[in-house]
Amino acid sequence: MPAAAELPLAGLTVVDMSQFLSGPYCSLRLLDLGARVIKIERPDGGDLSRRLYLSDTEIGGDSTIFHAINRAKESLAIDLKNEADLKVLRGLLAKADVLIQNFRPGVIERLGLDYESVRKLNPRLVYASISGYGEDGPWVKRPGQDLLAQARSGVMWLNGDEDQGPVPFGLAIGDMLAGAACAQGILAALVRRGITGQGSHIETSLLEALIDFQFEVLTTHLNDGRRLPRRSSFRSAHAYLSAPYGVYPAKDGYLAVAMTPIPKLADLLSLSDLAPYRDKPASWFTARDDIKAIIAQRIATKTIDEWLAILEPADIWCAKVLSWPEMLASEGFRSLDMLQTVTREDNVSILTTSSPLRVDGIRAKVDRAAPRIGEHSTKIREEFGL
Repeated sequence: MPAAAELPLAGLTVVDMSQFLSGPYCSLRLLDLGARVIKIERPDGGDLSRRLYLSDTEIGGDSTIFHAINRAKESLAIDLKNEADLKVLRGLLAKADVLIQNFRPGVIERLGLDYESVRKLNPRLVYASISGYGEDGPWVKRPGQDLLAQARSGVMWLNGDEDQGPVPFGLAIGDMLAGAACAQGILAALVRRGITGQGSHIETSLLEALIDFQFEVLTTHLNDGRRLPRRSSFRSAHAYLSAPYGVYPAKDGYLAVAMTPIPKLADLLSLSDLAPYRDKPASWFTARDDIKAIIAQRIATKTIDEWLAILEPADIWCAKVLSWPEMLASEGFRSLDMLQTVTREDNVSILTTSSPLRVDGIRAKVDRAAPRIGEHSTKIREEFGL
């Protein structure tokens, strides 16, 4: 494992004023690349995600989601309604490299910590803002929450079977995608700062990230007479792609089948019922549901391993659908070495994921759990002379 000093962002200080998921996810990615992340929290309760529970599990007084997304960060308790504390924060920002904030539009201006104000303190600062819907338009003051952003972005309408109605993703994809996009912008701004010596203001939102997430299908829609795709009514996996693209139940689980020519699949599955569609590629779209129903009946007659033994040697793109226990036990997952245990002095111990990036062939890991509220306040104030 590379030492912290060897990672690409070693020596950079990130001040994270954000809460919940999008901003903290962004700063987590920077931390995994070697940056020091100082998390600004309210003295009375801290980041609201400390009480955002995905289950009834609580560790060290905080939710598992808080621990997952704030590992190895430092916590500086700041009362944003207290002028003395705001002075401390301004002093820190004058010496920092990056600031991340995801307040609702208008709040950061009332605090006097908007980009133009902070830029006067530190022209080299890379200032990053994440909002729900951007800085203009009718939705600006609406709650920038992931489910609501999914609803407004079209991605929820695109997901699921035709007769299901809108289907949200089972993850906070807007938050995570916005955080990842913001991290990319910050890294680009840091590169430019290395050339010009000047900072930048990076802005994104949950809505922008979710729209970008759909760039492939939206581009098709915009340049195809604006025809709307029709989701498959049977085992839908993509609003546009033809049969056999989908997930099919086998005797002992589910088999995912990606892009595959129907004639080749018909031969391997011994499916004479697909004969009318063999040489009519257009029908793979227009008769998508009928074709998939025929394939599903056949897949259901054998186990996953039986089908994989037939399909994989023929270079058919397919895979068993794994549950979490199956994925975690798989050699494919274990070979990645993507788990780490982080701890804290108050007997907190968390098994969590590690960075998705490898630097010079090595995945960086940390051993420090998420901080207690204000845990590092005294140390940070002394270090920066605040």
